Amino acid sequence: MTARPRVAVFKMASCDGCQLQLLDAEDALLELAGRIEIVHFAEASSDMRPGPYDVTLVEGSVSTPEQERQVREIREASRVLVTIGACATAGGIQALRNATGRHEEFVRTVYPTPEYVRSLEDSHPIADYVPVDLELTGCPIDRDELLHAIATLLAGGTPRVPKDPVCVECKRRGIVCVVVAKGEPCLGPVTRTGCGALCPAFGRGCYGCFGPAQAPGNADALGRRFVELGLRPEEAADRFRFITGWAPAFREASERLRTGAGAGEEVDAG
Repeated sequence: MTARPRVAVFKMASCDGCQLQLLDAEDALLELAGRIEIVHFAEASSDMRPGPYDVTLVEGSVSTPEQERQVREIREASRVLVTIGACATAGGIQALRNATGRHEEFVRTVYPTPEYVRSLEDSHPIADYVPVDLELTGCPIDRDELLHAIATLLAGGTPRVPKDPVCVECKRRGIVCVVVAKGEPCLGPVTRTGCGALCPAFGRGCYGCFGPAQAPGNADALGRRFVELGLRPEEAADRFRFITGWAPAFREASERLRTGAGAGEEVDAG
């Protein structure tokens, strides 16, 4: 890297929440800013300079032809490309439209002048278009995990991202299992930790914000458990097709539930 690494932050289709996690770091961000040169960050400054970039963070999914072109240009200009958040790593909420065949209908319903809207039929994560060096999941990402990753990259190291499921975090914190105690469908057994088991701590099931954990094969068994808890197969499928529903493990589990082809071993929370 250069003596003072050049860092850029870009946004595709997203809510800006992951960029706000970086801005909300406050003192930690100021300390970091003293070691780097932030040359492109539209959320924080109008001073936006071209590449090359040493480390580039990209939030959001690719949802328009312009974004597809832009993300390829960003990749060309970046030594290290890091995608941040559920949209950038798994398509996000925007990917709910994928495979519905109703893209044009959605555009006509939402926008008063749909003829001005240019969007892709599907919304995809960044890695579907260009090579990605590191993915940080979450909706939003974990602030400490992001700062650790940036600091490690700047030091020339490889960040370590936890792969344990949320259930492990529940055990660490002594949180009562909502599936066992309340019969509440929860994606915790197949979702990567990173949120501190926020939803189970408040007595409700995990949404799957941080995407599939290290043993995604468990998703089929968990889907069957959801049906045993009283959900219809299509309702169980919908639990997997939410914030990170375009991630392959969740998408495939959802499709198998909808077609009645679910299979797999007994669910293992880790």
